[in-house]
Amino acid sequence: MFDGLSGDAFTRILDGERPEEVLESAIPFIELMSRYRCAMMEVETKLRVLDEEFSITYNRNPFETIKSRLKKPMSIVDKMRKKKIPLSVENIEKNLNDIAGVRVICSFPDDIYALAAMLVQQDDIRLIAKKDYIANPKPNGYRSLHLIVEVPIFLSNCKRYMRVEVQFRTIAMDFWASLEHKLKYKKDIDNPDDIAKELEECARIISSMDVRMQEIRNRIEQS
Repeated sequence: MFDGLSGDAFTRILDGERPEEVLESAIPFIELMSRYRCAMMEVETKLRVLDEEFSITYNRNPFETIKSRLKKPMSIVDKMRKKKIPLSVENIEKNLNDIAGVRVICSFPDDIYALAAMLVQQDDIRLIAKKDYIANPKPNGYRSLHLIVEVPIFLSNCKRYMRVEVQFRTIAMDFWASLEHKLKYKKDIDNPDDIAKELEECARIISSMDVRMQEIRNRIEQS
């Protein structure tokens, strides 16, 4: 039907056809999303293996949970539109780094850095970009460590490197981010600037709590 995704795909979307139906009808797009799904599984497996090794070496686990998500077709279309990039399978893979996402929820801040370092030190992982919003929080108070990595997936006839965004947060950081995400979509809020300041202050308090909890753990381990 398409050569990848052509201008015809945009025409169909503009004519009122649902973007996800247009995209999902294109075999190259389905294959691309399958490769991203495989890449997420590869990253998650690597992290679970590290967690197992860490638990034996240090008698504790460096993370609590792992959550994976694949970006929805509508979100992909919206992001490509915002970037003003022609919609094609090749352009999607080339220009979007967050189609496949893995979120790792850790107990303590130092576990974040230890686990991230162990992941990127593996010889088949390529680190593409790193944004440390823990050391340098966003203006709204958001804290997390973001990595864009390339991981190999082994298909029946070739090996392909696919990009995955890996986010590392503590339990407290994830708690704040989840609630902030819900609250910012509320409509008709009185005094939005005051609310933003309150949320930023909550993020600061949560960060301070993370530090104190880590210090308590360190004292226990040293005793």
